[in-house]
Amino acid sequence: MDNCIFCKIIKKQIPCHCVYEDEHTLAFLDINPISDGHVVVIPKHHAEFMHELPSASASTLMLAVQKVAAACTTPYNILNNNGELAGQVVKHVHFHVIPKTDNSGLRGEWKVLQDKRDFKTVQAEIVQRMK
Repeated sequence: MDNCIFCKIIKKQIPCHCVYEDEHTLAFLDINPISDGHVVVIPKHHAEFMHELPSASASTLMLAVQKVAAACTTPYNILNNNGELAGQVVKHVHFHVIPKTDNSGLRGEWKVLQDKRDFKTVQAEIVQRMK
């Protein structure tokens, strides 16, 4: 995509601090890190959402995320947002690998859905959509 900042980084039109690259993926230091070693891992195939990636690209992307995570200090967060409502800013699939050295930066908090629907109904809906 012509206006995608990550595609421009892949094409080397915008410089980055690369920590890993292979035929299908690129990993580089986040320009606005929330911790030391905060890395962004992207597929070279442009897709806005994870489910739009070809299976081969998704597989190699996850292997790259795993490789970067193994090089980080533990504990760490792995974050992927899909869609504006989910917090996605750059419309190119990407994962953040964020090393945690203290309580600063990303903190995941789960708020339990108060009005829980019947699990069997939700399960059936998801299974049906996967067909």
